[in-house]
Parts: sequence; C-alpha cells; structure tokens
Amino acid sequence: MEILTDYAGFLLKLASIVIAIGVVLAMISNSKGKSRSGSLSVTKLNDSYDQMKSELDQQLLDKKALKEKAKTRKKQKKEEKKTHKKMHSLDAENIKKRLYVFDFDGDIKASAVTTMREEITAILSVARPEDEVVVRLESGGGVVHGYGLAASQLQRIREANIPLTVCVDKVAASGGYMMACVADKIIAAPFAILGSIGVVAQIPNVHRLLDKNMIDVELHTAGRYKRTLTMLGKNTDEGREKFKQDLEDTHDLFKRFVSTQRPALDIDAIATGDTWYGSEAVDNRLVDQVMTSDAYLVSHYEQADVIHIAYKQRKAMSERLGLSLFSAFEQKAVAWISKVIQSRGY
Repeated sequence: MEILTDYAGFLLKLASIVIAIGVVLAMISNSKGKSRSGSLSVTKLNDSYDQMKSELDQQLLDKKALKEKAKTRKKQKKEEKKTHKKMHSLDAENIKKRLYVFDFDGDIKASAVTTMREEITAILSVARPEDEVVVRLESGGGVVHGYGLAASQLQRIREANIPLTVCVDKVAASGGYMMACVADKIIAAPFAILGSIGVVAQIPNVHRLLDKNMIDVELHTAGRYKRTLTMLGKNTDEGREKFKQDLEDTHDLFKRFVSTQRPALDIDAIATGDTWYGSEAVDNRLVDQVMTSDAYLVSHYEQADVIHIAYKQRKAMSERLGLSLFSAFEQKAVAWISKVIQSRGY
C-alpha cells in the first residue's frame, strides 16, 4: 500500500505538470493561428552511388590502378563535354535526362497521399517531357476512397505527359495495384506480390449477445438504405443483399479502372481477388518487367540524374512536445519503479 501511495502521488504531480504545459501550448497555438507547412528534401542519388564506388576503389585498388581509373574518368568527362558542345548546348544539365524518385508506403487509409500530393506538385513544376518519374510503391491496399485519391494523384503525372514508372519490391495489392496500374510501366521484384483485384468487407454483429442480456439497441434512419448492416442491431436479408450489391458495384468500378489503364489485361480472368508473384505476373500482363527498384535506378545512373524527392510535414509544437513529454514520463516512471523495487529489496 505504501508503494501504491507513493506511486499515485508521483503520477498526480507529473500529470499536473503535463496538463499545465499543454494548456499553455494550446493558448500559444490558438493565439498565433499559424498553419503548419512542410519541407522538401532533394537528394541526388548519383552522388551517393559514386561515393560508394570511390570508397570501394580506395580499399580494393592499388595506387597505380586508382591513378589509371581517375585518368580514364577524366577523359570520359572531357568527351562528354565535347558531345554537349556539338549539340549546341550552353548548359549540359538541360540535356541530361532526370529521374525523379519518390516513395509511397501505404497503410489501410492511404495516409501517405498527404505527402505524395506535395511531392508530385513539386516534381511537375520542373519536370520536362524527356524526364521520368519513378514511384517505389509498397501497399497491401485499404479503403476505396483513400486509394482512389492516390491513384488520381498519379494520374496527374500521366496527364502532364511525363513518363511514369512504378517499382514494386514487396507488395502492390488491391488499392496498391490500383495505384500501380496508372503507370506507363510497372516493374516488380521476382517475389513481389501483385493483384488482389477484389473488394472485401466484414462487420461483427453482437445482437444475439445483447438480446440475451436484455439490452435493446434503437437505430433510426431516414432513407431506406442509410444503414444496411449494423454491429449492434438485428440485420435483415434485405440489408445483407444491399450490402453485397454495393461490394459488387465497387468491384465493377475497380475492374473498369484497371481495364482502362491496362487494356491488354484479361480483366475477368485476373479480377478474382487472387495474387501473383512478380515472376508470374509478367505472364498475365499485370507487370511489364521483373527487376528490383535498385537495379532499375542503377541502370540509369550513367545516363541520367537520379533525384530523390521527399516531402516532410512539420509537426505542431504541441505534438512534438507531447511526444517528448510522453517519453520523459515513461523514463521517469521506469526509473522511479526500479528505485522503489531496489530500496524495498524486491
């Protein structure tokens, strides 16, 4: 009991401090009313690749070989400059193709679309028709409206007449494949999972449990199909049929979208909800080529500038401080409990 009393007192003091700081931060935030903005990170991947090669050469080659390689590289650069002059270019950078790369790691809500839309907007402000956009996509799918918006964002690239390539190293299923099929070209690793062109929904129902315990649930709606299935009330056959029909309608919409983007597909044969590995997906034309995203990017390092784009959303001060306070609270609580246990000899 003494330990519990001490612990309760400690928690009460700490909670009071946290609440006081939270109130002050909320007041500051409301008074300023500033909107949160993000920052764009731009990284030239060629430089990282060249640095790795240089470090390996330093470790593996002797001085003579290093000198010879540097001489060869200098000669290559000189030849490149001559080529550019012959093409009457004042700036070689304006001729060299650019690959703009960004990542989409999708959850069930397609939350990453928030940053993806900013990345696409930034790319489209500078991209030229001879450039290319590469999306490294990973998603097992999720809600229809979320992934519908994500696919629509990728369509902006196609509408701007910029070549779009989607690389799938692990999974692009269901809503993930809905996004991927927008691309001019889909590249998948041999064991990446693709497909799952289907729709699924499940709702638990505890009506019998509530009825057994004499608990009534009232549900009032205006509109015949405002609520088809419910978790708490008794479901009807009519409601079930309407719910199933909604799923079928969504599936038909999904199929039409994929078929429009990739007309060579036998949509009825592959829209069964089944999935395929990358090496198999080539045969049914779900993908165009089997290769990892790393191999694809490396193959362009010599001919193009490969630029990685990442938009990072700034968190509000209250959020950042909240996480810090939670972490501090956790550390202090663990330290206090450990001290009590040691002092009591437990």
